[in-house]
Amino acid sequence: MNAIRTGHVAGTTGLCEDDPGLLEIRRRLSVRGDSERASRPFDVAQVRKDFPILQQQIHGRPLVWLDNAATTQKPRSVISALSRFYEHDNSNIHRGAHTLAARATDAYEGARKKVQEFVGASSPDEIIFVRGTTEAINLVAHSFGRKFLQHGDEIILSVLEHHANIVPWQMIAQESGAVIRVIPVNDDGEILLGEYQRLLGPRTRVVALTQASNSLGTILPVGEMTQMARRFGARVLIDGAQSIAHIPVNVQQLDCDFFVFSGHKIFGPTGIGAVFGKKEVLESMPPWQGGGNMIRDVTFEETTYHGPPARFEAGTPNVADAVGLGVALDYVSRLGLPQIAKYEHELLHYATEQLSRIEGLRLVGTAKEKVGVLSFVLDGHSTEDVGRRLDREGIAVRTGHHCAQPSLRRFGLESTVRPSLSLYNTREEIDRLTEAIRRIRRR
Repeated sequence: MNAIRTGHVAGTTGLCEDDPGLLEIRRRLSVRGDSERASRPFDVAQVRKDFPILQQQIHGRPLVWLDNAATTQKPRSVISALSRFYEHDNSNIHRGAHTLAARATDAYEGARKKVQEFVGASSPDEIIFVRGTTEAINLVAHSFGRKFLQHGDEIILSVLEHHANIVPWQMIAQESGAVIRVIPVNDDGEILLGEYQRLLGPRTRVVALTQASNSLGTILPVGEMTQMARRFGARVLIDGAQSIAHIPVNVQQLDCDFFVFSGHKIFGPTGIGAVFGKKEVLESMPPWQGGGNMIRDVTFEETTYHGPPARFEAGTPNVADAVGLGVALDYVSRLGLPQIAKYEHELLHYATEQLSRIEGLRLVGTAKEKVGVLSFVLDGHSTEDVGRRLDREGIAVRTGHHCAQPSLRRFGLESTVRPSLSLYNTREEIDRLTEAIRRIRRR
């Protein structure tokens, strides 16, 4: 588990950021903070007060936000940070000689440091800011894949992947002549590790896996799967879009080459995300976009590029939303991901029990290890109809194929209704959902 830091340490003035004494003080405070958080009950009522959007009514009923796998709501601290940046610090970053440029640069690079610490990377230089998970995977596929994949090489994906972790690899496979192999799942939606082992071989160059399925909720054993891939020298990308807000992550312990996620999945703004890449791998990759900020020198004959991460951040970056993402990670760190995970697991168990009792309702994806995704279909009702009727009750869920058509087709489906849980949801909201579905069922 990554150490969760809670801010600057008092009384350390004069110590360098990398000073062993300062790092040891931070480590002790972090361990003590984790212990203190673990001893406190998770106060969902207090958490809900942090999210202004949850205080509204939809169609005359209190909003129940159960569309968290699509996007999470934002705490007041994130909303305030965005306003504060634009009111006081807005500037383009780097190279500016004025005060606002320096403040904006410090805020942006400070956010990079927060991402590094949150995912357990060894250096801020291993963190690249992007628009989100989709752009992150495209960056890796089009930079690493275009340089290193050759005809006959193999890319291994799972049947549970989001389209964003399928389509970019298809594009590169078509361009390079590489071949995509797909790991199947059992009837519960769990990865068949024996089949995965059989797919691995000397031509395996890339293994790209979701850590948690957005359509079924299945948590994949990505640590074990990474180690299996290592025996064949394959590079491993982990899509953390659906896990980042629910599962503590340490990329050094996972030993993955890339870990990608979106800010809006973890209470941050839309339009910002991050790529972790091992330093030696990033240094071997060419830029995938050209422009300002990523260059050392430009002539009409030749351009030389900065090293990572600047090499992969062409143009004016999304400074304000990077700052907002950093504040969102601070918020989650203060609550404690282990405490969040425990609360969400209990809520998922309760919700699964309640929905399973509804006649005619079929839960899709019943893996033992899951994040809070509850895909289902209801006999005699289209998924779109169920979603519309729930909306009339003030309950927001997602319906459709969830940009994961292969995973649903494995179960003979084209769409499901997908309530998905987060830290601000309650048992009372699950009860409202259950009663609303029962009313729909009776009509």
